[in-house]
Amino acid sequence: MNNASEPSNIVSLSQRLDPSSERGGALLNTVRDIASRRLQLLVNGMFEHVDDALFDLAEKAENNAAQMHYFDGMREVRKRRPAVERAFLAAVTRAIADFATQQRANANPAAGVPLPIGSVELTLVADNELEESLAITSMIGKNETRLTRDLYAVNQRLSVIYGGIRVEDANNPVAPASLTQAFRLAMRELSAEMRVKLIIFKLFDRYVLAALDELYQEINTELVRAGVLPQLRHEVQRSGGAAAPSGVAAAAAAQGAAQIGDVPLADDATSTELLQTLRTLFSARRGGMPENLPVGGPLQVPTVNELIGALSVLQSQAATVGSPLPLRGGTSTTAVMQEVAHLKEQLLTQIGSLRGERPGQVATMDEDTIDLVGMLFEFILEDRNLPAEMQVLLARLQIPYLKAAILDRRLFAHRQHPARRLLDSLADVAKGWSPESDRDHRLHDKVKTIVDALLQEFDDDLTIFDRLNLDLQDFQDQSRRRSELAEQRVAESTRGREKLEQARRRAAKEILTRIGDHSLPPLIHGILSRAWANYMVLTILRQGEESSEFRDSLRFVNDFIASTRPARSLDDRRILRQMLPGIERSLRRGLANVAFQESDIERLLAQLHTYYRHQLGESIPAAEVQAAEESAALPIPDNIQPITETEAALQAEETVPEAEEDTPELRMVHELKPGIWLEFATEGDTIERAKLSWVSPMSGRYLFVNRRGLKVADYAPYELAREIIAGRARVLESTALFDRALDAIVGRLSQPATAAP
Repeated sequence: MNNASEPSNIVSLSQRLDPSSERGGALLNTVRDIASRRLQLLVNGMFEHVDDALFDLAEKAENNAAQMHYFDGMREVRKRRPAVERAFLAAVTRAIADFATQQRANANPAAGVPLPIGSVELTLVADNELEESLAITSMIGKNETRLTRDLYAVNQRLSVIYGGIRVEDANNPVAPASLTQAFRLAMRELSAEMRVKLIIFKLFDRYVLAALDELYQEINTELVRAGVLPQLRHEVQRSGGAAAPSGVAAAAAAQGAAQIGDVPLADDATSTELLQTLRTLFSARRGGMPENLPVGGPLQVPTVNELIGALSVLQSQAATVGSPLPLRGGTSTTAVMQEVAHLKEQLLTQIGSLRGERPGQVATMDEDTIDLVGMLFEFILEDRNLPAEMQVLLARLQIPYLKAAILDRRLFAHRQHPARRLLDSLADVAKGWSPESDRDHRLHDKVKTIVDALLQEFDDDLTIFDRLNLDLQDFQDQSRRRSELAEQRVAESTRGREKLEQARRRAAKEILTRIGDHSLPPLIHGILSRAWANYMVLTILRQGEESSEFRDSLRFVNDFIASTRPARSLDDRRILRQMLPGIERSLRRGLANVAFQESDIERLLAQLHTYYRHQLGESIPAAEVQAAEESAALPIPDNIQPITETEAALQAEETVPEAEEDTPELRMVHELKPGIWLEFATEGDTIERAKLSWVSPMSGRYLFVNRRGLKVADYAPYELAREIIAGRARVLESTALFDRALDAIVGRLSQPATAAP
């Protein structure tokens, strides 16, 4: 025990250490050593299971080729395993050592530093990279949710020893995001098929990420032993850990000290300030009186036990009836308070029946909590971000959330509170719901199941919110995997069509430029604008515009046009005879590539022979020459879309729409990022909700999909801006429900009351 005169070794959240100091450096070394030792054991254990997993898959492979891929993967892993392990551990060690420097560089907007290690950028990538990214994103999200409590404590303590730099899940060098990205980089040492890499990523999830709770507990234990935030508390104790006061007993113990806004651990200064503002506004609404004592003395004020007991009775009634507590709506603060007063009346009546006498009213602290929860659910019923069906479902949670708020006053201040995270998650999944995208009712039934579980099972154990949130996250992960595969197919299909259109325009432009003012015979013109144009399109799609094949196709166009010039002199006829074999070879090869039948090619070449014999001055019947010159009808295979036949139409394809007028809506459209949700009013007054999935880098068009990943619409930016102006499209809020509700409540309470509540 230190004497009072000795300096304290305890470091609080408001203090910070210099990571370059002796003590700060020692603590960093401790974290690094713990992480290196545990991760080395975990990654070694993971690789011990790779052989067995790949061998099992090889035995079940559908064919010999697939089986060989797994066997090749086994050999490659055995050979490159040490390099992967070294690269992974080196990346983690380096990240721990360099974290503070990187974050200070990121704080400099002029530094041009790339995204943090844990960030995920939504762009359309190659199939293999997309599949890998989807697997990694799912792993990170699942484990961040599972490890919230331990990870939060690690974040807070690392922030202290890193000199006060804010540490979050996304940038913590030992968090799931950073570790997974470090392993992803290390896997570049491995030359294996993506199917093999995905198996290894799954094993990394199972044997490394799944054991991170032990790593975090050891880091927290060592830092607490060193005096770093020893008094840090979590909102929910880990199951299986030491028993802590919970439920009614914990709430009763905290009743005398806890007030709205007096929260020992808030997410940040903004949360604390917001709660203090709410407390001040509620006090002002009561006329500035610190306490409204009930008639008859303070003994009539219900205790926490009585409030929870009465709410449990009302909750049981709501669960049986299957409808929310009556909320009749209203837009003013007065109307909201009338509804809240109705709930308080029900509470007092119920408490009276339980204790044998009706209390005058509830204590100020509890009254403010009841008012705040009532206004929260009033906001939910008015929130246009939520479909009406989902508003009705979520409104049934008013009583369970009032119980949670009375049991734990931190609900409104702590963004990571399990009850708050569950409501935000429910609102987030509900945002993308529509009858059309949920024909099997899977999402609707899942939300209803969670609502029913809270109404039927929630007594005073707050861990139910964590359990239900994990259940919802698992459901979201499964739904997301299905939808992302469908979304990928839609995006690839759209990109394929755009590539085809771009290739057609490029081929048309090249041919038109070379024809220029030349007056070509119908036979020559028809071959260039139809058959050869399609060959050029396929060449662009397969080999690219910079390929030698595409340059050869352009050379043929030049030669083919040159072959139509009159051959009046001996030199002209000699040059033409030298060109004809090459023209015939190129034409045969090109037409065969676009799936022309051999008989059609021979018929076409026969027409060209007649035309060129006439060009060379040979004696040919006039009718035969005329037929050859005028023939332009070529059969186009079914798998090839004919390119436009006339110059006018080809030129029309090159026409660029005039620039649209710059409007606030158009500027807003240009700021939209993939992942944002919009609501569309379609024909027949049908409402559909869709997510911006992809912005084409070629055409700039916006692709929208529903929650199942199926295409809903695609718009050019100016088209989408017109839909917004006309009221047929509306951008939905991306801010969490709880944050938006608290801002709205502050706004309402700040307005002058039209009548006394």
